[in-house]
Amino acid sequence: MSGADADAADAEDRYTAGDVREGIPFVGAGPGDPGLLTVTGKELLETADLVVHAGSLVNSELLEEYCADAELVNSVGKDLEELVPLMADAYHEGRAVVRLHSGDPAIYGAALEQMDALKAEDVPTYFVPGVTSSFAASATLGTQLTLNEVANHVAFTRPQGKTLTEDEDHISDFVGMGDVTTCIYLGTHAVRETMDRLLAEGHDPEIPVAVVYHASWPDEDVITGTIGTIADEVEKAGYRASALVLIGEAVTGAGYERSYLYGDWANRGSNDSEETEEGCSD
Repeated sequence: MSGADADAADAEDRYTAGDVREGIPFVGAGPGDPGLLTVTGKELLETADLVVHAGSLVNSELLEEYCADAELVNSVGKDLEELVPLMADAYHEGRAVVRLHSGDPAIYGAALEQMDALKAEDVPTYFVPGVTSSFAASATLGTQLTLNEVANHVAFTRPQGKTLTEDEDHISDFVGMGDVTTCIYLGTHAVRETMDRLLAEGHDPEIPVAVVYHASWPDEDVITGTIGTIADEVEKAGYRASALVLIGEAVTGAGYERSYLYGDWANRGSNDSEETEEGCSD
């Protein structure tokens, strides 16, 4: 096969995030509200015969609304040795299978290990993106994760624990950069420990923090405070899971500078044209 033929074959094999293709789609269910499921995700669920879902992390209203004709299997408590044959057998039987993750499967979803295991069983897979909870939390707070002259960067991270060692926990590094909005997943239970470490490492106790519980769900709750106060507030509320922690000045939505996007320079060409046309008409 010539280089040109190989390139053409590769092009045929390529797909974009919105394409539906042969195989088992790993669909992001979004943060909670069924309306935040993508159109492609909705269409795949409505035609599925088997939906393997992430348990209570997926809103039951979404399952009831879009998966009424599918067999539902809760993946919680099942290991790869049980899940992979379940999905592979159903696929090889000709059934339409959907693996439904919460949020977006690319963010702390442990999707790739399942996809690799399915590949070994001759089952093709692909991603269908979802809305991650950081974006839902941003919408709830009515602010951006990036704000001109306030936050130029966003960090998705998690606190130390079973997955990360103390040396691999870079939350303090992100906060120390100053212009980063730090979004902490899977860390509700460790809010006090995290804030205590930040204080011990010399970070300003007045840095704003927001904790959004069940972002976009009917029972959503927002707790705001600072590095110095937020742990007490979260403990008062009694939350130990299912909340996103956001640290940084951007969570207040204040103190930003106007962007260049809507500055005078962006309109200069059109203004000059209008002035020229008006001058000619005179």
